[in-house]
Amino acid sequence: MNVVKDQIVDGDPCHILLIGNNPIEMGRILENLRQMKGKTIITEIAFDLQSVADRLLKFNPNFILIDDNIGRTELSHAIAALSENKKTRDIPITVLKNSNYAEAGTSRSILDYLLKQNLSPESLYNTIKNSLKFRRTQRYLYEAYQRRKNLFRPVVSA
Repeated sequence: MNVVKDQIVDGDPCHILLIGNNPIEMGRILENLRQMKGKTIITEIAFDLQSVADRLLKFNPNFILIDDNIGRTELSHAIAALSENKKTRDIPITVLKNSNYAEAGTSRSILDYLLKQNLSPESLYNTIKNSLKFRRTQRYLYEAYQRRKNLFRPVVSA
């Protein structure tokens, strides 16, 4: 069984992929990530789907932050591409929103939404920590279900 460690809690580096089209916004988010004390954060920034693909060739993120300013269509394409990719489909995704009223799209892959007006090192830490724990729990439950399902298969087929 593959158990994903909680990188934020365990002190291992957390690899974060930032996706957005506004360098100023990305800089502000990056500054908040750097202010998380005692945490080693390694980041890569992508500005479009092509640069996401380029980053993923060399970078193995364990968390993805997407700015909803990239546009509704680009956001849904990015989430779909990340969800379908074998390398990234199990990585928690958080969408950074401008407001509660704007629709950011819905997907099973999005684990959390975070308002940019409330963005702080603590809020980023909490969303990363909670998303990693939630994804770890999801994976554990899925693997436990698969093991038990295989145990009952001989009984059902008899």
